[in-house]
This record gives sequence, C-alpha cells and structure tokens, in this order.
Amino acid sequence: MSSSPAPHHVATKKEGIPLGKIAGIPVYLAYSWFIIAGFTIIAYGPVLMHDYRGLGSWAYLVAFGYSVLLAISVLIHELAHALSAKVFKWPTEKIVLNLWGGHTQFESFTASPGKAVIVAMAGPAANFLLAGALAPFVLGRSFEGVWDLLANILMWANLLIGIFNVLPGTPLDGGRLVESAVWKATGSQDKGAIAAGWSGRAIAVALFFWFIVRPFLTGAGLDITFSLITVLVCGFLWMGASGSIHHAQLRSRLYLVSAGGLAEPAVGVPNSATVADVLAIAPAGSPAVVICGPDGRPQGVVDGPAVAAVPYEATTTTPVTAVAHALAAGAYVPEWSKGQELIQYLAQLEGGEYAVVDHNGIVTGLLRQEAVVTAITGKEARRSGRP
Repeated sequence: MSSSPAPHHVATKKEGIPLGKIAGIPVYLAYSWFIIAGFTIIAYGPVLMHDYRGLGSWAYLVAFGYSVLLAISVLIHELAHALSAKVFKWPTEKIVLNLWGGHTQFESFTASPGKAVIVAMAGPAANFLLAGALAPFVLGRSFEGVWDLLANILMWANLLIGIFNVLPGTPLDGGRLVESAVWKATGSQDKGAIAAGWSGRAIAVALFFWFIVRPFLTGAGLDITFSLITVLVCGFLWMGASGSIHHAQLRSRLYLVSAGGLAEPAVGVPNSATVADVLAIAPAGSPAVVICGPDGRPQGVVDGPAVAAVPYEATTTTPVTAVAHALAAGAYVPEWSKGQELIQYLAQLEGGEYAVVDHNGIVTGLLRQEAVVTAITGKEARRSGRP
C-alpha cells in the first residue's frame, strides 16, 4: 500500500493478470495475491464453518470473499493515490494488487513536500471515508446473515487499512509525513527518506514486541495464525524501510557520479592501427587505449597483458584488434554526463566498460563499472574477472 516513482521501462514487465483500466489507469492482479487469498481460505474457512454452521462448505467461499473485499479495499486506497496525483499532473503508470496489499507506480515526476503528503494521505483518507459510510448500516444491523458478515469485514478492513497506513514510517503512507517534515526542514528529500525508513524500522520492531514478544513473556499465549501474520507484516515493514534507507543513501551520492570525473585517461586509435602504434602512445599501459571505427565511434578496448605478450618483432604487423576486447553496442558517453541520467543509461548497456568522449566525439577517457559502483556505494566493487 505505497506509491513510488519509477522509470517508464518498468511498464513492460509482466505484472500479473490485467483487470482493465480505471480512469485510464491500468490495474493488475499480481500472481502473489493468490497466496494471501489461499491463506485466508485455509485460515478462516474452518472458523466460519464452526461459527455459522448453516453455511456448510460455503464457508470457504465466504472466506474467499474476505480476500476479495480486502483487495477491493486496497484498490480504493491505491486509486485515491492515483487520482489525487492526477491533480498535480503526476503520470500514473499502473496499480498492482499483490501479496502485500498493493502499490501505485508513478512515472517520473517532480514532487514537493506538501504534494507528497497530500497524495500519500489520500489513500488512508479514502479508506476512512468508506468505513465511515458503512458504519451506520453495520452498526444499525441493516444487513442479515452472510451479508452482515461481509459488510462488517469491509468496514473493519477499511478502518484497519487506514489506521495501519497512517503509522509514521516507510513503507507506509504515514512515512511520507516524516519524510516531508525532514525534507522541508533540511531541504533534502534523501535525508527525509532515510528518517522515514528508520521510523519504519522502529514501527516494525514495536509491533513485533507488542504482539509477539510481550504475550510470550507474560505467558498470555500466542495464536499461531495471528502470530504468523504479524511476523509477515513486520518483515514486510522492515524490508520496505531498509530498502528506502538504502535507496536514499545511494541517491544522496549521485552527485559523485560523473563520466568525466570517474573516467581514467584514455586515447582513441583507429581499428586499422597496429600494436606498435599502441606502444607508441601508451608504452607503459597508460593511458587506456580505445579502438574506434571508421565513423569515429568506440568499438573496443585494448588489453594491456595481450599487448605485452606480442613479440617485439611482430608489433608492426599485429593489428590492434587482435589484442582488444569489444565494447557493448553504444557503450560510450559524453564526458559531461552525470547523476541519475548517466546511471539509467549505463544500466541499459551490457558489459562493464564505457568510452568517454568530448564534444567533438574524441575519446578522452574510459569509465569502468567498478568506479561507478564505488562512487555510489562508497565501497569497492567486486571484480567481475573479465579483462
């Protein structure tokens, strides 16, 4: 039950069963949703059969109705996110209902603390409104039998979804309150996201202690089904909060990612050159040497050990292509490329080396994947073992 921006290419991924569009927004039912549906049937079917003996085996169908009503409640929640985002012209890519409830995926947009809070709180607000609308009918016993049971479920599901999601921690909607407050105070959305992530971790620990550790210590006993749900929910919260912290930490280091700043010096040679030509410009293996095609586009990188293995008398007759490995198609970037734009482009390429060129298309450097990873994470990247 969250909302997040994502690059447009995510829309091409298989999301599950398409349920159509609502207000122009594609809605998908992820295959993982059937896990929670099956769990609901197994856990509550026997309970309903015992409490409502007249239902017989139909109790399992009613239990399935529980999961459907929960999905409808989540859909209302996510639609509120998407429709409120439309007010700010944030393009919504899709809504996905899944094992953990659901999420609304936005395309790239420019947010602000105030707008982020409004869109986030629209979800819980919709659930509270629906629960409030159902309350007079449920409390007034306007329905009978199974319909009364389902109306109760729908009302309480929306009330609990609303309450749960306003808890002040990521990945819950209430985490946006923390994020936006810190964002407004510091001017840094990343600092806000990190604070909201830590708050989400604290909520996960608090819930686990209150519903698992406390009853165990006091000898009150634990309900297996409820305990399992609690562990799953706390695990979901912890992973979501940790993911938010990790991504915010990476984003906060994006300013360090610059093609020109991270690249090692390199020169370009035509693919008609020989090993002798390489030794003339890089006798000690430095700078790096990039092979360029007739059109000037980088094609490969000369391998130092391979050059050293060529006998001296053969250097003038050995083509440079014999001591090089190919670059991936399009593996060259302008030296002024930086930040998120650079990373998104590199993520689409194969291989771990990219030629860096200036405004005239002349090779000036060689950017290695390890340098980019180190700049983002602050940790040395593992060597892939390739030349």
